Amino acid sequence: MRNICSQPEALTALKARLEALERCGARRVATPERHAGEDVFAPLATGVVHDLYAAAPADAVAVNAFGLGMALRAATERPIVWGLHEMMAQEAGRPHGPGLHEMGLSPRDLLLVRARDVQTLLAVGEEALRSPAVGTVLLSAWGEAKAFSLTASRRLALAAEAGGATLFLARAGALPCPSAAETRWSVASCASEPLEGEAPGRPSFSATLLRRRGGGATGTWIMEWDREQRTFRAPAPLSGGLVPLAAQRPTAASGAARRRAA
Repeated sequence: MRNICSQPEALTALKARLEALERCGARRVATPERHAGEDVFAPLATGVVHDLYAAAPADAVAVNAFGLGMALRAATERPIVWGLHEMMAQEAGRPHGPGLHEMGLSPRDLLLVRARDVQTLLAVGEEALRSPAVGTVLLSAWGEAKAFSLTASRRLALAAEAGGATLFLARAGALPCPSAAETRWSVASCASEPLEGEAPGRPSFSATLLRRRGGGATGTWIMEWDREQRTFRAPAPLSGGLVPLAAQRPTAASGAARRRAA
């Protein structure tokens, strides 16, 4: 992984790294075969922009992990560029090698770019998206910023179309705003289902599709990340996949209901 901060240095170093990848060809990694019906996000469009919003500031880690999972799925065996806003790193923590490994990602397949400000972050994303050596780009940002304009979003969408890479823009501490994104999601963390022997369960997320460009069905899915298959799947008790919003009642509310029933 490579950490870069200031905008001139970030873009110069990123260009050099991307040119090296293009010269030698993106290193291929084995991708487990996926079977029909296992992946609820299989129809998700590539070569476009997808907006991911943390449902609450406390879900910043969840939206980053969800974005990383989406990036892994869409990378098509090519490297991932992760642009990390320094404020997001301060609020939600910095990437950790063992944690990336637990997600099923080798640090060798990740180019990490740390940006001091949103303008640098967007410039890094646009540069990376135009490179044919890049599979996906994940940009993680904290807070509201005027730089996240509709014009900036359109520039990112054009860069994604030109290079063929997919962008996942993960934001926390911000409200959804107009953009050229293909889809818009709200992401929150969920309690994991324990594995055999009461071992800690897989990372679990509540993902709500708020908007799909051109219209179409929306909904909320409770999904967990399968490290071995490198994909999202419904937990065993929720085999139906689509979960009604009423199923996500706060713990306090469900506890009150049990007391009333007693």
